[in-house]
Amino acid sequence: MNPTLRRILLVLIVMIPVIAFAQPGPPGGGSPPCGPPFGPACPIDGGVSLLIAAGLAYGGKKAYDSGRKKA
Repeated sequence: MNPTLRRILLVLIVMIPVIAFAQPGPPGGGSPPCGPPFGPACPIDGGVSLLIAAGLAYGGKKAYDSGRKKA
């Protein structure tokens, strides 16, 4: 197996549980946790994590295709 592909798979295997088992938000209703305009407790939601994972997958595919083209 290509070492680059092996690294990409390792990163994906590590990232999937991190995203899946993220900590839930605070209990109860009320106002959002962010203060005005950029409060100290503004969390990064799961959408950003999915965008990072998609970017890693896209970069891995490009690296894999580049390696196959040289061979």
